[in-house]
Amino acid sequence: MASKSTNPFVFLQQVRQETAKVTWPSRRETMISTAMVLMFAFLAAIFFFAADQVMALGVELILGIGQ
Repeated sequence: MASKSTNPFVFLQQVRQETAKVTWPSRRETMISTAMVLMFAFLAAIFFFAADQVMALGVELILGIGQ
């Protein structure tokens, strides 16, 4: 693939043109998305903590080792 060098000024103009085409989320959409990510991360943490505790109990009962 041939490399075509571009003037840095032209490059910045192109970047600005492409940035203008981006559809940015509203503040409300950003807040809702952030809240959902935090909620699901918290739920995943609870799930994996519970799964770890169950597996630790199983290992302790089967092998008699642990805690």
